[in-house]
Amino acid sequence: MKLLPTGRRLVCLLAGLAVAGCVSQSVQRDGVTINDPFEAQNRRVHAFNKGLDARVIGPVADRLKGDDDGPRDPDAPIGPLQMVINAGRNLSLPVKVVNGLLQGRPGDAGQNLTRFAVNSTLGLGGLFDPAAASFGVTERDTDFGETLAVWGVPEGAYLELPILGPSTQRDAVGQVVDLLIDPLYHVLDAKGAAVVFGLRVASKAGDRARFGDSVDGILQGSADSYAQLRLIWLMNRRHDLGEERAEYDPYDDAAIDPYAE
Repeated sequence: MKLLPTGRRLVCLLAGLAVAGCVSQSVQRDGVTINDPFEAQNRRVHAFNKGLDARVIGPVADRLKGDDDGPRDPDAPIGPLQMVINAGRNLSLPVKVVNGLLQGRPGDAGQNLTRFAVNSTLGLGGLFDPAAASFGVTERDTDFGETLAVWGVPEGAYLELPILGPSTQRDAVGQVVDLLIDPLYHVLDAKGAAVVFGLRVASKAGDRARFGDSVDGILQGSADSYAQLRLIWLMNRRHDLGEERAEYDPYDDAAIDPYAE
């Protein structure tokens, strides 16, 4: 942890250089400012991601649904799909604790730490969620992309990353740094780290299964799925970071980011 101040300066420098090196081509679309100078390359990546989702990710996610498909009685026992999602989300909490501290939000960090401690013990390794169900301790979602935003690093250009999906230059740097500062990867051996990574991937697949209809509507049902996904993702992300207040409901079922953490 003593290296964090140095790491902070280094990442800010790298992120700043990446953003500064981009030629701005901002346009207004549906009242939203979009900076997408790499649109041609992004569309090629989007075509790859869309095909991968249709042929691999979507069918696998549909298989994961099983008995968990459809609305669930909150008083009924949770199924295996939700257990996988819970476990993956629980393992993402330590790095969110670190980001909360880096953002100067000790309350958020403490809430995530409490949630991790309760669910890792009483929740049997995170399979269940007694922190929320019994104690009302909910997750404070964050990442290093938000940390960079708090530090004043600009958003940069829009990117679509292979497999990972929509991002920006700032968030792409954040995704890399999240892996570097995650406490779990520093205390676990290689086998344990692989298990953590696998559970997180499985959790993502679980989310894809839960929101399958909304994701299919965006990726497969839009005349221009790239433009639609770009608009929805940017609006959601900026709303989450408090960077843009649009006349838009980010909690609408149609506004689901299929690649979000």
